[in-house]
Amino acid sequence: MAAPEHVERIVIENCSIATVDADDTEYASGHVVVAGNRIESVGAGRAPEGLANVVRRIDGTGHLVTPGLINTHHHFYQWITRGLATDHNLFDWLVALYPTWARIDEPMVRAAAQGSLAMMARGGVTTAMDHHYVYPQGSGDLSGAIIGAARDMGVRFTLARGSMDRSVKDGGLPPDFAVETLEGALAGTEATIDAHHDASFDAMTQVAAAPCSPFSISTELLRQGAELARRKGVRMHTHGSETVEEEKFCHELFGMGPTDYFESTGWLGDDVWMAHCVHMNDSDIAAFARTGTGVAHCPSSNARLAAGIARVPDMLAAGVPVGLGVDGTASNESGELHTELRNALLINRLGAHREKALNARQALRLGTYGGAQVLGRAGQIGSLEPGKLADLVLWKLDTLAHASIADPVTALVFGAAAPVTLSLVDGRPVVEDNHLITADEDAIARATRDEARRLARIAAGA
Repeated sequence: MAAPEHVERIVIENCSIATVDADDTEYASGHVVVAGNRIESVGAGRAPEGLANVVRRIDGTGHLVTPGLINTHHHFYQWITRGLATDHNLFDWLVALYPTWARIDEPMVRAAAQGSLAMMARGGVTTAMDHHYVYPQGSGDLSGAIIGAARDMGVRFTLARGSMDRSVKDGGLPPDFAVETLEGALAGTEATIDAHHDASFDAMTQVAAAPCSPFSISTELLRQGAELARRKGVRMHTHGSETVEEEKFCHELFGMGPTDYFESTGWLGDDVWMAHCVHMNDSDIAAFARTGTGVAHCPSSNARLAAGIARVPDMLAAGVPVGLGVDGTASNESGELHTELRNALLINRLGAHREKALNARQALRLGTYGGAQVLGRAGQIGSLEPGKLADLVLWKLDTLAHASIADPVTALVFGAAAPVTLSLVDGRPVVEDNHLITADEDAIARATRDEARRLARIAAGA
């Protein structure tokens, strides 16, 4: 259905286009018309004549238009603990950093969220996600601070309201003062859903229920968390099968591997996505495919923590929905998603499938439509199609960094990070000429530096 004539339109022409639709439709020179917050038309050649109320017309010569990138796993608060414990595996890294993380407060979390969001948005992310699971008593409204930062930045956002109730005294990894009670975690999650979740088509903020990981939560929190999520009609997220140590932990404590444990607690299904899933056997992958359970693949973090190489080609071949994640910036200090497009492709080629593992277009799909699938929003975002929300990126590919690469998708994925000439979220500009227009990057840098120093002082004096 055509948009009303009074709706303002933005026209982008003379650009290469990768729609990432079901047929991977591409145009060597085409147009995109945005009407309000929706994509009105996409096609070859110039835009239709006689469009009403065109407020902006962009010559996209030398550019590629793609759907906006979608980040499916992150921990924003870690922005202010970057560069620490750089030579640790996951369990040792967590033990080293949990005592510091347990002392975060609302100003720290707000600044860290701003830093994380700014880095992603200026690099082409239009939908962000944060799995926040550290809620120290008396630390303020952490969920509200994160959601407010995303709203101010102008990006589409999912908060995965996390929780932990298994501390060191219960055989877990977090210190005792870093966890919530079972009742407190469930109540906090429900309150966040009630206050912030928007189920509408063009929602800018959604909430998922997200107990942290098998080694930091009780079985009862998993079970009741799943019941809460399904009663409220929201998605579910957690960490799964990240390391061999986690596999061993689950067998010792529960008598089964992570996937079987998750299935026994109600945590497989088409409303669930899990981060990492590095150590998955054929049976695990089949279970994810059978149930429609999604995966957030975080190649840089998995390499940083020496976790291993996820079997992404096998997951995709089985029909498992797979998106990309930055993961927390204490295990991926760059904090932006283009790196994950490139590293997903390169790292998976070190695995069993070698050069056949992934190609450039599959990597782009992971970072766009695949992300929309695992967030439950494939009908609204993730591809450039009429009627979908106007979340898109115009990448500049005619500079020194890319000018000699003939294929634009290859240039974007294999090449250096491309400048973002324009990023639209819900039809509104967020990035122009490679700079955020919704936030002051220098002010955010100062705030995050100050809060990182304050946290370090508090942790040192504890």
